[in-house]
Amino acid sequence: MSATAQTADNPLSEKQRRILDYLQANADEQTYFKSRLIGDELGLSAKEVGTNMTTIAEGDHNIDVEKWGYSSSTTWMVDA
Repeated sequence: MSATAQTADNPLSEKQRRILDYLQANADEQTYFKSRLIGDELGLSAKEVGTNMTTIAEGDHNIDVEKWGYSSSTTWMVDA
């Protein structure tokens, strides 16, 4: 299965797909991502990003996402 393939049991929404694509495109250069800054890049609120990151973190997308910190915005550690 490719890194961006949807599974039949848990298809990604358009927002989740956009967030996942953003993370995959930037994970080689960056490890930590703030919800607020992802939202700024994608035209989403930090809350929208945080809500959707949980689904991405729980899925099998060839990328590891872990909630890392909460200072001024949730920080996510991403390993591709």
